[in-house]
Amino acid sequence: MDMFIDGAFVPALTGARQSVTNPATGDVIDTVPTGTAEDADRAIAAAERAFEAWKRTPVAERARLQKAAAKLMRAEAQAIGRTLTLELGRPLAAAITEIERSADLLDVYAEEGLRLTAEMPLTSVAGEKMLVTREPVGVVLAITPFNYPITLLTFKLGAALIAGCTMVAKPAEDTPLSTLMLADLFHRAGFPAGVFNVVTGRGTGIGKAMIEHPVPRKIAFTGGTAAGKAIAAAAVQTMKRLTLELGGQSPAIVCSDADLDTAAAAIARHGFANSGQFCYRVNRCYVERAVYEDFLARLKAHVDKLKVGDGFDASCAMGPLVNEKIYRNSERQSDDAREKGARILTGGQRLTGGLYDGGWFFPPTLIADADHSMLVMTEETFGPVLGIMPFEDRREALKLANQTRYGLAGFVFSENLATALTLAEGIEAGSVWVNNIHRSSHTMPFGGMKESGFGREKGRFGIEAYLEYKSIYLSYKEGL
Repeated sequence: MDMFIDGAFVPALTGARQSVTNPATGDVIDTVPTGTAEDADRAIAAAERAFEAWKRTPVAERARLQKAAAKLMRAEAQAIGRTLTLELGRPLAAAITEIERSADLLDVYAEEGLRLTAEMPLTSVAGEKMLVTREPVGVVLAITPFNYPITLLTFKLGAALIAGCTMVAKPAEDTPLSTLMLADLFHRAGFPAGVFNVVTGRGTGIGKAMIEHPVPRKIAFTGGTAAGKAIAAAAVQTMKRLTLELGGQSPAIVCSDADLDTAAAAIARHGFANSGQFCYRVNRCYVERAVYEDFLARLKAHVDKLKVGDGFDASCAMGPLVNEKIYRNSERQSDDAREKGARILTGGQRLTGGLYDGGWFFPPTLIADADHSMLVMTEETFGPVLGIMPFEDRREALKLANQTRYGLAGFVFSENLATALTLAEGIEAGSVWVNNIHRSSHTMPFGGMKESGFGREKGRFGIEAYLEYKSIYLSYKEGL
């Protein structure tokens, strides 16, 4: 596939291309252009031209187009989902669900956009009025990771477009194909040329050029903390607005009065979804000593049922990790914990033989008796490895949960509502789940504290991040 710029698929100006591989087999499934600064410039120029008309398009018309795109996404969820499974390895049913839920978010953003208002303070001063209005920031750059390429783009795209911004998106090198399909879909839904553009290439090439370009007024980035810091440092040179959703090392606290079956099922489901490749997954668990061994047994029973295999096998709950770099981190954290005396309850070594020899397959791994000397309890894993540590005192558990530079999410299990709420309020994170783990709501703000980034996405909170406040002072002569 080619890049999508100004309403058409186009190659890189140099003609250079890079491969997209299937992580389950290692086979090349397609190629995409290796873009350069010149390609970034023509995409941004297209978005800048389109912005002049798009910002004046009535919000009702923007909402109509966005809903049309959402409807088309649902109609083509199977096709985009199959491509996503090929490039990411995630089980097909989950890939299709990603497309459908992303369409739902587009609808939410469309409805929230229709509810945006300006303000007029009631000063009662004769011949004077003050207006507080909001305008779209301008051209937006969206830089997204491989793990949920459509969802995490839609977080940004749906908010930016309904606010009146135009966008240039750069997907991850591992998963560009589904994003390119989405750009074509938006064009077919009726969005004007240049409103949504997608460029491909490497971060050190086209990504750097995009960030340093003087025209875009905002960068929305989801990815690693180190990369986010570098983007923020570069963005300040042109005072670009930023929304950064960065790394996570999310804790779960399981108290002795918790419903252990519910807690074990929720943590197994959430900790190993998408092979653990997302930043607000349960990464580490603190379990009260009185129920520690009981909880470990229940958790292991759930995890042992998770079958790992090819994404097109409907019986599989987990696919491969997306590439060798991501795989090596799970291996490194498991080896580190083993060497420091932890118990590996299940998993811990690469899966081999047959299908497994062709891709980066790592089993769901439970590391018991972990502590904060181990990488699994202190560093982001981004893989199917979960550290578990006992605690004696709930204040100690809260202190350990917050002993991290990250603050994206947290999880609490206690049937005592006072205990649960006290712990939930005490966890330093942007989102906290209590007594179960549901999908994050499209209407709730999502984002992190500390080095997990800043800014919020989803719902009206997400749209507001793409608007600038403007104060207008009006003087007039009274008359009848």
